[in-house]
Amino acid sequence: MPSGDLPRSAQRRLRSGGTAVPSVTSTGIPIEVRRSAKRRRTVNAAFRDGKAVISIPGHFTTAQEAEWVQRMVMRLEQRTAPAQLPDPQARANELAERAAQLSQRYLGGAARPVSVRWVSNQNSRWGSATPARGTIRLSDKLQGMPGWVVDYVLLHELAHLIEASHSAAFWQLLEAYPQTETAKAYLQGAAFASARGLDGAMQEDQGAEEPGD
Repeated sequence: MPSGDLPRSAQRRLRSGGTAVPSVTSTGIPIEVRRSAKRRRTVNAAFRDGKAVISIPGHFTTAQEAEWVQRMVMRLEQRTAPAQLPDPQARANELAERAAQLSQRYLGGAARPVSVRWVSNQNSRWGSATPARGTIRLSDKLQGMPGWVVDYVLLHELAHLIEASHSAAFWQLLEAYPQTETAKAYLQGAAFASARGLDGAMQEDQGAEEPGD
C-alpha cells in the first residue's frame, strides 16, 4: 500500500521514523501543536482553554515535533495535576465570583456584569468589555500570570462598565487598587516578550539540548 493511502496518523509515524505525534495527553486532554516561523530556538507548552498547547519552531521536522511534543507534555503533566485543571464551567464560575468580589471591594459594587468569561480569540488585548450588554471577556493568555495581574485586568474591565472610555473618571476608579501601575508594567513586558516569541508559560531553549541528541 503506498504511503499516501495510509491513514494520516500512520503517515506521521512513517515520516517521524516510527514515533507518532500524540494527539491527546495521558489524561485525554487534546494537544494542539502550533508552528511559528518567528520561533527559532524555543519550545513552549501551556494548558490553555482546555487544551495542551505546544508551540514549536516552524523549521522542526516531524521527528523533532514528535520528540518535543512528548517531552513538553510530560513536563506539563508533572507540573500540573489533572485535578488542578477545572472544567470550563468551573472556571467561568470562579471568574464571575472574583469579579463580584473586586467590584464590591474597589468599586462599591457599582459594576455588575451580566457575564464574565475566558476567551481564546483575543490576540491583541488582555481583556474587553461591552458596557451596553454588561459583558466582560478575558484573554486566556492571562492564565498562569500572577493573580494580582489578572485581578487588575478584570478590575479594568469592570471599571469600563461604569466609564466606557479611558477618561480621567475611569482612571480614578482604579486608584484604590494598589497594584495598578505594577500590573500595567508587567503586562507591557509580557506583550513585548510575546511579540518576540517568548511566551512565558513553560519554555525550553533547544539550543541547550538539541532535538535528537
